[in-house]
Amino acid sequence: MKKIFSNLTFWVLTAITAGALLGHFAPETAVKMEVLGKGFIWVVKRFIEPIIFLTITLGIVGMNDLKKVGRVGGKALLYFEVVTTIALLIGVAVANIIRPGDGVVTNVASGGDVSKYTKGATEFSWWDFFASNLTIQVLLFAIVFGMLLGRYSGKDKVINWLSIASKWVFKALHLVMLFAPIGAFGGMAYTIGKYGLKTLWPLAKLMGTVYTTMALFIFVVLYLILRSYKVSLLGYLKYIREELLIVLGTSSSEAGLPSLMEKLERMGCSKPVVGLVVPAGYSFNLDGTTIYLSMATIFLAQVFNVHLDWSQMLTIIGVLMVTSKGAAGVTGSGFIVLASTLQAVQVIPIEGLALLLGVDRFMSEARSITNFIGNGVATIWLANNEREFDRQKMEKAFGNVDETENIQKDNIDYLSK
Repeated sequence: MKKIFSNLTFWVLTAITAGALLGHFAPETAVKMEVLGKGFIWVVKRFIEPIIFLTITLGIVGMNDLKKVGRVGGKALLYFEVVTTIALLIGVAVANIIRPGDGVVTNVASGGDVSKYTKGATEFSWWDFFASNLTIQVLLFAIVFGMLLGRYSGKDKVINWLSIASKWVFKALHLVMLFAPIGAFGGMAYTIGKYGLKTLWPLAKLMGTVYTTMALFIFVVLYLILRSYKVSLLGYLKYIREELLIVLGTSSSEAGLPSLMEKLERMGCSKPVVGLVVPAGYSFNLDGTTIYLSMATIFLAQVFNVHLDWSQMLTIIGVLMVTSKGAAGVTGSGFIVLASTLQAVQVIPIEGLALLLGVDRFMSEARSITNFIGNGVATIWLANNEREFDRQKMEKAFGNVDETENIQKDNIDYLSK
């Protein structure tokens, strides 16, 4: 019993349940809990850029092979394109087979304001995407800095300071993650209190289809990808269970990014591969977002009885292959990218976006979890492909029944020094 109460997974799951109950029975109070969820995400996001910079810089210096850096980056981008295209095709296929939009009454969209999303779609550009995406900027800067540092004669002293800084950053992150239950509680309470479970019923078929499709993608496509290198998907999911619950509670995959990078290193992926693949994946490997965008587009066509011929279907797929890559760098990204897709196709009423406003927050959790799992799988696959993977570390990590105890032990040892 004592072991259960010291388990962070238990407390995050309890917090999510408590938040859902508060949102259902006291929605006005629950909405005020948003500050807890947003506050936790804000604090965790402060760690993302320093961790990316330190991980990539130290990794590239340790690699001592610039050609290898370019090869890993090239393989990562190719992997992202192939896997997200598979996700896109799966979303289109399932939406056409199940047809979740048939029979949906369009008047449920009354009162929905989509103007800010259509405006964002008009203003979206790739330059804005790169200019506003700090993660990509830090990623590119760290690569250049790491290359230059590798050629510097006095690099040992700089590397020593960076290593010390990295150790302190991760120790601070461990302490912050102990407050994850508070963030998960606030995020879930706000979601249920703001939108309510009753908003789900008109579009329950769409939600069920999206969740089922993402589950199939994870347990079929990602399973096969890991199986190619004899890595257990279930073992990996169990290993990152705490991060998955945090993402579920906060509806933000960024809430688990710093911890994911550390755990991937701990389970055997080399520092350079983790540093290059995970940050890039958060902008270019959005498996869950891609599935949702494809299904939502086909869903709206079905709602408005718009028959899409093969040329229009191929146009939608082509547009989504481009627009989905920019979904990480824009506020309200899912709706903005979806709006830009509808405007490009010009056969589906863009006002239909209002249909999705009430349930988007609930589907955001599925998108975030799928994106989160997919980026970890990409890193594991590429680390194995580059022979930068330590299987002994993986076996040891997967054998850790309670990862929280290790984190708490690290914190206690640190505080006692």
